Amino acid sequence: MTIWPDLFSVEGAHVLAVPLSMEHRDDLAEAAADGELHRLWYTMVPRPENVGSEIERRLGLRKAGSMLPFAVIDKASGRAVGMTSYMNIDAPNRRVEIGSTWYRQSVQKTPLNTECKLLLLQHAFETLGCICVEFRTHFMNMQSRRAIERLGAKLDGILRSNMIMANGSIRDTAVYSVIASEWPAVKANLTWQLEKPRG
Repeated sequence: MTIWPDLFSVEGAHVLAVPLSMEHRDDLAEAAADGELHRLWYTMVPRPENVGSEIERRLGLRKAGSMLPFAVIDKASGRAVGMTSYMNIDAPNRRVEIGSTWYRQSVQKTPLNTECKLLLLQHAFETLGCICVEFRTHFMNMQSRRAIERLGAKLDGILRSNMIMANGSIRDTAVYSVIASEWPAVKANLTWQLEKPRG
């Protein structure tokens, strides 16, 4: 079975996204401990001690063809500071979701996430020929929803009672997307966000 897409890495001024492996476990365990992100009930960030099993889970999904997971490397430190993925991969229809993303607290609200999303969107549209890239998040995760909207993605709708969370609560999922015809404007917007002077 051929798995689409092939493994690849992307690199920008601030960030490097590389295929996830067990070599990233120690950095990612430290990253997960920064800010105790696993305590945010509406996210699915692993506990530091569970990072290894989360890497194994994602690599298993890669073998099944439904996910291509990445370690996100902060170029300033050379260390893995988070994870992201192409997921819910639909090869016949050239669609992917960028998701299962989290970053250590100390790099949140820096250019790192914006640049990583720009690079992964660019690869999806310009190299893989995707017709659509999705983003999904918990309806109540306003920080994530604002970040997705800042990318230029549009709200497709809310999937009600879409998922049972680890704490037993029911997740309503906000679904956003960027379609191929919107990519030039989204790319210009993200490039400007990275280049504009910081006050």
